[in-house]
Amino acid sequence: MPKIGIIGGSGMLGRAIAHALLDRMALPASDLWISNRSGGKAGFEQFPEVEVTTDNARLGEACDIVILSVPPALAPDIGMDVPAKLVISVMAGVTLDRLQAMTGSDRVVRAMSSPAAELGLAYSPWAAAPAVGPADRAVVTRIFSACGLTDEVDDEAHLDHFTAMTGPVPGFVAFYADCMIDYAVKAGIAPAVADRAIRQLFFSAGAMLAHGQASPADHVRQMIDYAGTTAAGLSAMGNSPIREAIAEGLDAAVRKARSLG
Repeated sequence: MPKIGIIGGSGMLGRAIAHALLDRMALPASDLWISNRSGGKAGFEQFPEVEVTTDNARLGEACDIVILSVPPALAPDIGMDVPAKLVISVMAGVTLDRLQAMTGSDRVVRAMSSPAAELGLAYSPWAAAPAVGPADRAVVTRIFSACGLTDEVDDEAHLDHFTAMTGPVPGFVAFYADCMIDYAVKAGIAPAVADRAIRQLFFSAGAMLAHGQASPADHVRQMIDYAGTTAAGLSAMGNSPIREAIAEGLDAAVRKARSLG
């Protein structure tokens, strides 16, 4: 089993990936290194064998695989030269070319994941530099499979779109849920009841979409064909500018991601 180090491993995303590796990749705690600013083990108290350091260079020397999970604005401060190591970044907007320049490694992978990794529910697409061979790609797939679902994508630029769509969890889905709760409360429904109802709605809808064969578009067509109350609502939404508003919001997030790299 290779030793894996996570720079920023005490942050929300880094910690989620770390726990995914420990819980589902069956990575021995002694093979996991965490680098953070404090040198503390907060979040890893149940794994005393995890090595924690404030020295990124020391982590880079000790580990075979280095995962970069710090805010993009802090990328220039990572301070490491690991030409022989596999480097995986989950930093939004930081390109493969920039990762190579920052780390001295040709074997770099740019990915996007989410804190849902801790529950094994993240979607983690990734793109690899040409020097990343089949064995490295298999390891990357194994790491992100422990976090949930994963795909290698051919076009690195698409990662900016995934940063917008699937990186924020619950993100945009939470926004729509909040709109529905607000609607219910304005209709006189008790806030606690509205909150519980909409949480259950999104939980059940997500499970049906995740485990069923029908696509989201199939579900919409079925509801419209049924011609009931939901069809009336869906038709009204379909005739509104809601699709354009959603696309506008996602485009803004993509632009922000590209400005970081």
